Amino acid sequence: MRDPIPTLGQHRRAGRECVGIRDGIALQAVPAQLPGVDTLMRPLQVALGWIAALGWALAAATVPMPVRAQEPWQADLDRFVATDRQQPPPDNAVLFVGSSSIRLWPELARDFPQVPTINRGFGGSRLADAARLADRIVAPYRPRQVVIYAGDNDLADGLTPEQVAADYALLVRRLRELLPGTPIAYIAIKPSPARAHLIDAAREANQRIRALAAGGQAVDFIDVFTPMLDAAGQPRADLFGADGLHLNAAGYALWVERIAPFLRLDAKDRPRTVPASEAAAR
Repeated sequence: MRDPIPTLGQHRRAGRECVGIRDGIALQAVPAQLPGVDTLMRPLQVALGWIAALGWALAAATVPMPVRAQEPWQADLDRFVATDRQQPPPDNAVLFVGSSSIRLWPELARDFPQVPTINRGFGGSRLADAARLADRIVAPYRPRQVVIYAGDNDLADGLTPEQVAADYALLVRRLRELLPGTPIAYIAIKPSPARAHLIDAAREANQRIRALAAGGQAVDFIDVFTPMLDAAGQPRADLFGADGLHLNAAGYALWVERIAPFLRLDAKDRPRTVPASEAAAR
């Protein structure tokens, strides 16, 4: 006689996990294989990785790439190159460099017929600008003499007389490096009605520069400051245009009178001038 088939209850009471009986055979439960935590988190981790990558990409797109600083005087440098191409500069010339008082000198060549001249003024510039660009706007021309006018804008931009004198010394050192033995003359900072409030600062800067020029620099200091003052010690309005800042014909005539005695008329010949267009290509 066959043994009786255990019931489902008997299997469970025996401690065996049973989900049913088929043909007398107990069907035991198979433990469910639940996915592990790592398996569940993997899609989330992948998604977070893509989100992070997208965030970095967007951040990189919004950060501006470094841009090479544009030369603030590029228009003037281009003008010099164009001028040299149209009319090659003279050899062995006296080169005038500086700010707008040089830039706007309308008859520079005619005012000094005894020497060839080159005008390399660029309006609004300061002494430090002339020093930085000397290798491009002064040295290539191998001048017999360099005449400087700058410092006016320096004071107007807030520099102290001491800082102006230091930048003057920097420019002279740079010219000595580029053009050893070339005579240098410096035109004093002028007093002007538009900047009458800076007259004391201009006077002090001129005194400092004069002392440096006489103290072993072998630089000619040309005093235009004193004759441009009236009897009351104020800037002479009759020497200036309507803006009270730039010279008129009478102002330039006074400058010619003061500068002419300092020009080197018998300078020795120097190497051929290198036009700005050639210098820029180097």
